[in-house]
This record gives sequence, structure tokens and C-alpha cells, in this order.
Amino acid sequence: MSVDWIPVGDATGAQPRVDNRWEYDMGDGQPLIPPSAVDFDLSGVAAGWDRTMSDLEAGMWRMEEAQPRLRSPIVAVDLLDESPDWERLVRAHEWASHIVPRIRMRAVEPVFGLGNPVWSVDPEFDLDYHLRRIRLPEPATFDHALRICRHLACEPFDKARPPWTAMLIEGLPDGRAVYVVKTHHSMTDGMGGIGLMTLLHSRRREPTPDKPDRLPAPPENLNTVTALGEEVATQLRRAPGRIRGLVGGAVRTAAAAVTDPLGTAGEVFGYANSVRRIVTPPPEEGSPLLRNRGMGRWFGVLEVGLPEFKVAARAAGGSLNDAYVAALLGGFARYQSALGQAPSPVPMGMPVNLRTASDPSGGNRFAAVRFVGPATESDPTTRIAKVRTIVLGLREEPAIDALDVAAPVLSRLPTWLLATWYLSQSTALDLQASNVAGVPVPVYLAGARIERMFPFGPAPGCAVMATLVSHAGVCCIGVNLDTAAVTQPKLFMNCLQDGLDEIIALGEPGETR
Repeated sequence: MSVDWIPVGDATGAQPRVDNRWEYDMGDGQPLIPPSAVDFDLSGVAAGWDRTMSDLEAGMWRMEEAQPRLRSPIVAVDLLDESPDWERLVRAHEWASHIVPRIRMRAVEPVFGLGNPVWSVDPEFDLDYHLRRIRLPEPATFDHALRICRHLACEPFDKARPPWTAMLIEGLPDGRAVYVVKTHHSMTDGMGGIGLMTLLHSRRREPTPDKPDRLPAPPENLNTVTALGEEVATQLRRAPGRIRGLVGGAVRTAAAAVTDPLGTAGEVFGYANSVRRIVTPPPEEGSPLLRNRGMGRWFGVLEVGLPEFKVAARAAGGSLNDAYVAALLGGFARYQSALGQAPSPVPMGMPVNLRTASDPSGGNRFAAVRFVGPATESDPTTRIAKVRTIVLGLREEPAIDALDVAAPVLSRLPTWLLATWYLSQSTALDLQASNVAGVPVPVYLAGARIERMFPFGPAPGCAVMATLVSHAGVCCIGVNLDTAAVTQPKLFMNCLQDGLDEIIALGEPGETR
């Protein structure tokens, strides 16, 4: 996105500045408001997107062929106050595909797999294939719609087409509807996905006929041979910069080794230790109750007021993310106890956002950290403090980007070997928890107000993937469960709700902390 977002309650009343930056708040600071499309210049949107997949993205794209459990769809489910105007919704998607050419692009594999897939405008792009509409039979509920969303998430992408699908689900009580969109993780990460979604959002219910537009990207007839040529050209363009970086780094390291040998040796040793801490799986084994893994998925949702959650987190001396992780761990402990097992530590992972204001909204810019969640700590305040200590330490690790650094090497492994290794790593985790900054103000989709926005991150090998997005003052939590691991999903969701309630109670007047 090419816009500087305005803090809520800005007393200056300033209008958005067009400076080709997209800023967002990932912590407890001031939330930021996205303007409507008419308020800013869209010429910089999607600028700087890579033509070829990164090594990390290529791995995610290919591994699922060898190991279907590694499928990586990112799913967003919007609950709407009414059914949007269908023709207007179609026009909005067509318009978005003009602004962001990647929406019209498929991934083309170079011949013999020599290089990473190349993004190319689909010469047969068909919006009717990607955007669908169904009506549930009465009496339908949000749970029924959520089942449809789950089934949609489990369907593999047709990799001959752009890897995204959207669906409008109508027939809910009081005229409500659900809009769900699924994208492949190789297109973008969670934060980038929020950025893409905002293109479909408006700050008002009425249409915006005068918003800027441009012609759609012309279709391309890229094949496996010409894709290899594109990949070779890309690598040649990147080579001078990489060589300069390697040479410059080597020179700096050599100079430092001469002037301060002990300090340089300490840095190298410290980085090596950091790599070991980042890549080594958590030392604790997961709960025997959650040991199995399979292809089945189950979607559940939770919600809590953002102000109440922040108050509770501050009361315990932590951030919202600390309180969120502590609440999930409290739910895990309750689930184990309910099934007759003593609570045990939870091996878990957490993505850390690495995006900067200069990064394009597409692609993937995150690091993955793993640690042992202190689920055995019964006191919620102490649990939050322990989580905070662990997470702050991990964020300061010098090798936090080790996955990015290792990706070029890992991507050269045979796909089956890479997939087997990755699955062995991810199945060691019982929980992955993600927290993505959302939209803090009411927004509309083709005239319908978005009441809730529930995210469902991919669960490639882990037992539970929980994702939080804040939307208009509400923390919306989507929980993606592997049904082979969590055999009683409704009980599990009740336990997570109890874990949330326990944390919220810390911020209530009169509570002893």
C-alpha cells in the first residue's frame, strides 16, 4: 500500500500523506486507520513485488506436493451485517485485480525445476472461477458457514491458476452473510494479506464510483522454458548485489578480526549459539493427548474486547501478545486436565513480523521462533511474565532470520527430503500462535459492514494454529485444529475460552494480582 496511516484520535485532523509507505502497528501503540481508496494515490501499490518466488516461498509451494499435510492456505472469514450487493462485489474484485497484478498471476515452474517458480499473468484469468457464491438452506447458522469455510480451506489449489479463492455465503439469520477468502502462503504472509484485503474495504457503505483505476496487466504466455529464462535473468540481476554483500561482509569481518580478534570471535560464537537456539526443536515433547497428526481440520472462533484485553495485559506487566499466548497456554492446561492428564509444557512456535514500511504488501517477511510454553504455571500473572521473558529474548536473537538465511540451501534439497524434514520439525509443535494487526475502525465490503474478521492460519504439521486479528475494538481469534490431535474440539474451545476469561479477570477492579 502507498499510504501513511493516521493514528486514531489525531487532533491535527491531517489528511493521509501519499509517500509510498504502508505503516502499521504490531504492538500496543496507537492503532492506525486505513483511508478509503479515494483518499490516496494507488500508483505505488504492488510496486517492488518480486517476479520470482523467494527460496522460502518456493519451498512452501512445492513441499505440499510431497506432503499434503504441509498445505499452507491463509484463510480470512468476515461476518457481514447483511448480504453485499453481488454485482458491486464482483466489480470490487475486478478493480482490485487491476491495482494488484499478482491477483491475476499464476506460478509457472521452470523446466526441470531449475530455479524458483515465476509469477506470470494468467492468459485465461477467469474471475468467475475464483469468486463464488452459495446460499445455505434455512435454518443456517454461523457454525454452518464456518464448516463451508473449513472445507474450502482443505481443498488443494489448482496450481495452473492464480492461487486464491473467495466465496460469499448467504442465508444466515437476520440477513447476515459470510465472506471468506483463501490465498496460498507463497503469495503473502498474514500481515501482507491484511494489506491486500484492505483494497476491498471502504470506510463508507455507499459506492465509490470515482476511485482511481488502471488497465489490467496484459496476459502472458509464459511456459516452463521461458520461465527458466526469467529465473536466470533474475539471478543475474541479483548476483552483483549478493557478491558485493558477501565481499563487503568478508572484508568487514577480516578487518574486525585483525583489530579486535577476541571481539570478533565472540560475535561469531554468539551467532552460532543463536542459530542453535533458533533451529533446535523445543526440548519438551508434546502432550500424549495431542500426539497424532492427520489431514482433518476444524475451525473454531473466540472473541474478546481489545480494550479489556489490553487492560488485563498491562495489569500483569505484559503486552497484549504476552496475554494472548498466556491465555492459549491456560486453555491447553485445562484441556489436559479435563481429559485426566496433568498439564505439561507446550512446545510451540510463533511467527515474528519482519516487515518494514518499505516492504511491498505481497511476499513473505517473517521469522519463526520456537520455545516451550509455560502451561504448567497456574498463576496467570506469573504465566504472562514468563511468556514475556521468553518472547523478548527470542526477538533479540541475532539469528532470528536463520530460516531466511538457510532457505537458499534448503531449497536445493530434493523436495521430498525437504518436506519430510520440515514435517518432522513442525509435528514436534503442539501450538503455533500468531498475532496480526488488523483494522481498528468500521469498514464495509460492497455496502455490507464487516462485524467480525476471523483469521485462520495454516497448520502444517502442528496440532493447533491460533491467529488473532484486532478488528474495530474486538480481538477476533481463529483456531485451526488438527482433528487427529484434538479429538474433542468443542471441549478444547471451551477450555480456551476459560483461559481467556482468566486473563481478562486480571484487569477487573478488585482482583488480587
